[in-house]
Amino acid sequence: MSSARDNILARVRAALGRQAADPAARSAAQVHMAAHPIGPRPALPEDLRARFLENALKLESSTDELATRKDIPVAVARYLDRLGVDRRAAGWPEFADLDWAAAGVDLAIRPTQGLDPVGVTGVYCAIAETGTLVVLAGSEAPSATLLLPDTHIAVLSAGRIVGSMEEAFALIRRERGQMPRAVNMISGPSRTGDIEQTIVLGAHGPFRVHLLILP
Repeated sequence: MSSARDNILARVRAALGRQAADPAARSAAQVHMAAHPIGPRPALPEDLRARFLENALKLESSTDELATRKDIPVAVARYLDRLGVDRRAAGWPEFADLDWAAAGVDLAIRPTQGLDPVGVTGVYCAIAETGTLVVLAGSEAPSATLLLPDTHIAVLSAGRIVGSMEEAFALIRRERGQMPRAVNMISGPSRTGDIEQTIVLGAHGPFRVHLLILP
């Protein structure tokens, strides 16, 4: 791979009339990339929560605002009843302490095995500018649980809403030090317009994305 890259760059330099790589230019480029500069961006309102909810609804996500974390099981049961589906789901370990049995929800704390109709996950942060959820992969946050079920229920703290994608990546670098092996960006239900430019939901992932918003 390195040899192929060097050959390509050598041809580019030859086309530009340069004889060899410029160490100073390479050093300047590395400094620029390490600084993670942010370019011009559209202005955002002070109320990032309202902007995020507005954009999430445009993407056909549904939302439910909760008062406390303890309300999550009841909110999940209420949503599944509205859909008319069984109260069965796979969920992340962070929700194991909640009283799912009292709400009548059969939540299996494990990665989905591909047959679970519903996945319940947390969210690392969310982007107000686009209505996007940011989910980091990890041993306690298996990506399959948000990608394979037909219905994805995501729990988001309003305090984790940032303005833009640049701010989301800056938050990851600040809190984690380095990027995880996968960063999932979820902008509403999975969709495609490949066939006759007709939008079809659930093409490559969940048909539905339901957001439970905590204070």
